[in-house]
Amino acid sequence: MEATPGRERLIEQFKADGLKVMFGNPGTVEQGFLDAVDAAEDFRYVLALQETVAAGIADGYARATGGAALLQLHSGVGLGNGIGMLYQSLRGHTPLVVVAGDAGVRYDAMDAQMASDLVAMARPVTKYATRVTDPRSVLRTVRRAVKIALTPPRGPVFVALPMDVLDKLNSEPVLPATVPLTDVAPSPASVGRAAELLASAERPVVLVGDGVALSGAQRELVAVAELLGADVYEVDSSEVNIAASHPLRRGQTGHMFGPHSRELIGDADGVLIVGTYVFPEVFPELESPFRAGAKVVHIDLNAYEIAKNHPVDLGLAADPRQALHALAGVLERQLTPQRRAAAAARLDVRTRERARAVGAAAEDDGTPMAVFLRTLAERTGGDLIVFDEALTTSPLVTRYLPAERPGDYHLTRGGSLGVGFPGAVGAKLARPERLVVGFAGDGGSMYTYQALWTAARHGIDAKFVVCNNRKYRLLDDNIAQYWRERDIPEHGFPGSFDLSHPEIDFAGLARSLGAGGMRVEKPDEAVAAVGRMLSHPGPFLVDVQI
Repeated sequence: MEATPGRERLIEQFKADGLKVMFGNPGTVEQGFLDAVDAAEDFRYVLALQETVAAGIADGYARATGGAALLQLHSGVGLGNGIGMLYQSLRGHTPLVVVAGDAGVRYDAMDAQMASDLVAMARPVTKYATRVTDPRSVLRTVRRAVKIALTPPRGPVFVALPMDVLDKLNSEPVLPATVPLTDVAPSPASVGRAAELLASAERPVVLVGDGVALSGAQRELVAVAELLGADVYEVDSSEVNIAASHPLRRGQTGHMFGPHSRELIGDADGVLIVGTYVFPEVFPELESPFRAGAKVVHIDLNAYEIAKNHPVDLGLAADPRQALHALAGVLERQLTPQRRAAAAARLDVRTRERARAVGAAAEDDGTPMAVFLRTLAERTGGDLIVFDEALTTSPLVTRYLPAERPGDYHLTRGGSLGVGFPGAVGAKLARPERLVVGFAGDGGSMYTYQALWTAARHGIDAKFVVCNNRKYRLLDDNIAQYWRERDIPEHGFPGSFDLSHPEIDFAGLARSLGAGGMRVEKPDEAVAAVGRMLSHPGPFLVDVQI
């Protein structure tokens, strides 16, 4: 094969792996590579004004496509800017292929301007991090990184690409990466053991995470839950693993306090864990939250997470879809008529409870945000993609725009703020035929507000909503819990949680970045705002006062 500069051959390798869009922010040590990117055919560079924004857009794009996304960062300083968002992708298992340049291998000994150990910086927030030092292994290394990113448990990977290595002639073959198939079915004996452990439960519970969505196991999950008559709680969950309207879905366990999860599952005598780790709270229970004698079965492709924190009776390293399908088949054959009747009775109770709850929630409370969401739901019929970083307003968002269909709802994950707006930009770029609306709090939105500029520059018609309570409301809620636990009398919240002064003109800021924008203070303004947002050609932001 005829040799060409590594910077050009690298682009061909990316295209061979289906990576034809690169998100990034440029820098001098990547200038030769980016010059080649500019000249490449069938390859697009999406410019962000800061690396955190680029990483958030790439994360949203990968989540919306279900595949990998390509992210370019600038040396150590750019990687440093992006690390918080990469942590989000690591915890959320987003397959990002991250590349960053440096001046060159020849300058390693000089410890000069911008010199840094890129691999050491990237390693804590990626599945795999490496640096290419030989021009004969550029494509080989990238293929390995792509394979690792896309192999469950998925996650971001990092490759440092020195300028002098990419400038050298390269004759490596351009071949797509080989990603191993992981649709592994458990053995019949292990499935039989799982059914035996769960079938006799009188208070069964299923704990699920995004491993269900990744394997497309939503239907199989519902089949098993209904056979058991088991409540389903979402744990490390940010995709649609079970439809919000299903009567057995009981919501999220939460990501802050272990005692809350223990309260939800503490009475269960049979627990099935699928596609998640337990438990993801910031302040988890150190002792097992499961009741003594409870039978616990854990199914996941990520063997590391099985029994990582708490012992289980049976762990199955298997594809959730295959395992749940097999488990449903065994339960169908082996459940006694009495067990079936008990499960049906539990399902009937939850169905009636759900019907009553839906009736009670039919009317909104007349606040601007409730009116805005009700109007948006009515105007769209719910046919939109929601990127939800509304945090304390999220229960209201999902009340009117429930997470029903896979691919229509993405929730923030990982704990770092700022993913909502860039995530919506990435999702809209991936799904241009769909209406995409990103929700963020006023505090979280300001981490990555520059995403609106990227949307305007590249003609990405995403919509944005600021849930504006003029504070970091989640911190108010969490410190109130802290006071209760320690018997500290309630008092004024710390001033550092307040964002009310000086007041931020979110609509004006949106317009300054090339997007449309308006502010909503009264309920009647909310109806008009929905109309303006939906009819506006291009990105548009609505600042809703709470």
